[in-house]
Amino acid sequence: MQPREAALPDDLATRFGQVRSLSEALAAPLSDADATVQSMDDASPAKWHLAHTTWFFETFILRDHVPGYRLHDPRFPFLFNSYYEAEGRRHARGRRGMVTRPTLADVKAYRGAVDAALIAALPSLDNAARGLVELGCHHEQQHQELLLTDVLHLFSENPLEPALWSPAPKIPVAVPDAIGWIDHDEGVVEIGHDGRGFAFDCEGPRHRTLLSPHSLADRTVTNGEWQQFIADGGYREPRCWLADGWAWLQREGIHAPLYWEDRDGVWTRFGLDGRRPIDPAAPVTHVSFYEADAYASWAGARLPTEAEWEAAAAAYDPRGGNQLDAASAVEPRPAEGSPAFFGDVWEWTGSAYRPYPGFAAADGAVGEYNGKFMSGQFVLRGGSCATPRGHARASYRNFFYPHQRWQFTGVRLARDR
Repeated sequence: MQPREAALPDDLATRFGQVRSLSEALAAPLSDADATVQSMDDASPAKWHLAHTTWFFETFILRDHVPGYRLHDPRFPFLFNSYYEAEGRRHARGRRGMVTRPTLADVKAYRGAVDAALIAALPSLDNAARGLVELGCHHEQQHQELLLTDVLHLFSENPLEPALWSPAPKIPVAVPDAIGWIDHDEGVVEIGHDGRGFAFDCEGPRHRTLLSPHSLADRTVTNGEWQQFIADGGYREPRCWLADGWAWLQREGIHAPLYWEDRDGVWTRFGLDGRRPIDPAAPVTHVSFYEADAYASWAGARLPTEAEWEAAAAAYDPRGGNQLDAASAVEPRPAEGSPAFFGDVWEWTGSAYRPYPGFAAADGAVGEYNGKFMSGQFVLRGGSCATPRGHARASYRNFFYPHQRWQFTGVRLARDR
């Protein structure tokens, strides 16, 4: 899997440096203990994210494209390979939190050594290798978001509920009016990446699809609206839920979005800035596909298909909205102004994560990046407050299992016309 257009070497060096620096900045407030512990199998330690992204550059660029390169530490591939079967045996995912050594300082030294070697090699790399560097930068941006959401989950397990950073100043915003609707007529549209710039392989091939008349909400569902769902017994009404979702809800004792707690009659949420009362005007987040689908059913609507979402979002700036710019204040914010399709929360769609017509995985180990996960998961669109700005685009397909909700996931409604 490679971008169709690799950046020029000087531009690529700048981009590489910016991406790597942001990862370091995000991890800067963490102690060695913070960066080592693993709170659940779905999450990984921050130290592992920092090392795995480095392993990616070392393995697929330096090892494979720089003659004479010697691995920084021959033991690291076993520790920091994620799921690449072609790269051999690896440490079990659920045991990543047991790797107390190398230390966080050792991992940072590993990053420094690989960064220096890659920058030195960049002028001599061919187009294929430069394409892999660009892929590695986008791969690390994905892990920047995962690092933040994994730290959030980790800190939520601490009874002290520590904050990663101080909260941003709150500017009161009125609770938005009732949802407005954006109408779309029946017609054939093209979706999928158009070949300009970078894309992951799962975003193509571009193809035509037929849309029926429908409407999309002009914003995502808010915390205040979700409170109404709770108050109306939405988590106790089986008719709103898919069978698998109802079984999950009963088994796990779910009664509200992840990180929500009712404290003395006041709904609060835990975030990277600690525990605070929920903002009723802000987008609801940390909800599963099951919850999103149940809410849509309760509201007399449905979730959009990914084709409906992409056809509408193509008219909006993917660099707009509330996205990650620096290591500070990451949380969804109330919607203001015109409709936005990017930022704040990833939006669940009703579409299964499956290959587009004509999809073929790339040759080699990097071909394992996306294709082998096209089973049992659902597509999310739009990016979140933890998605690095410039990483998302209309054709971007994120994907998670229907029960997962530790990411910044939210809901945009759709309905038939």
